[in-house]
Amino acid sequence: MTPAPLLALLSAVLYGAADFVGGLTSRRAPTMAVVFSSQLAGALALLAMLPLLQPAAVGVADVLWGAAAGCAGGVGVALLYRALAIGTMSVVAPTTAVCAVAIPVAVAIALGERPSGLALSGMALALVAIVLVSQAPETGPTRDRSQGTQALLIAIGSGIAIGIFFLALARTSHAAGLWPLLAARVASALLIAAMALVTGIKSLRMPRSVLPMAIACGVIDMGANGLYLIATRGGALSIIVTLASLYPASTVLLARIVLHERLGRLQVAGVVACLIAIALIVTG
Repeated sequence: MTPAPLLALLSAVLYGAADFVGGLTSRRAPTMAVVFSSQLAGALALLAMLPLLQPAAVGVADVLWGAAAGCAGGVGVALLYRALAIGTMSVVAPTTAVCAVAIPVAVAIALGERPSGLALSGMALALVAIVLVSQAPETGPTRDRSQGTQALLIAIGSGIAIGIFFLALARTSHAAGLWPLLAARVASALLIAAMALVTGIKSLRMPRSVLPMAIACGVIDMGANGLYLIATRGGALSIIVTLASLYPASTVLLARIVLHERLGRLQVAGVVACLIAIALIVTG
């Protein structure tokens, strides 16, 4: 497997883990506080790592695209964590992923990318796999239908915002290194703080009992972003985004292990479809 698809797959694993930890944390603390703390933790982790990386040439366009990605990503993550907090993880995560992959793939193909027949088949199967993964039955406390509908609508909004994040981040130049991620994190943290001020939230402080979870979420998410950004610079955007959007499999498996959400037959079929889709995309 060439490096770019492999990095995209690794980013999917980390994205799924970050979503799981973030959703779990949002069940124990206010969503806005979780998002703000995790975004700040990710920025600090990146700042600590940047001096160890090769020098980069950052242009104004890179900063602007990074900031745009951060604003979209901040909204997307806030909506996602809220949906994960009130809905079933194995339904919310795949719904978000389907919406997130559609926008950048459509734009990439419209701009001239022409994946091979095998790769296109794999991308189509990946969308089917994401939907199948969402078919696990609910376990744990029963949620009313209106709350489930609300979580689904929030997940769709989150997916659209995350799709814009994927697209904007991929527009940064190769020479910029990981600096656009810092611009993204600063922009998202400022946006979350502004949203909290407008909505009347008085404090974004995290309870000490769950603060380590929020920090872990931010660091894992930053790692995923870094891998995704590097992958976009070595492969076709439509393929990289599709592979990175397989993250629901990671979320669902963690939900199965930690929360004991039962894997149904369709969900197992979805995981198998993910593996076949990966093989088709990489071969293509």
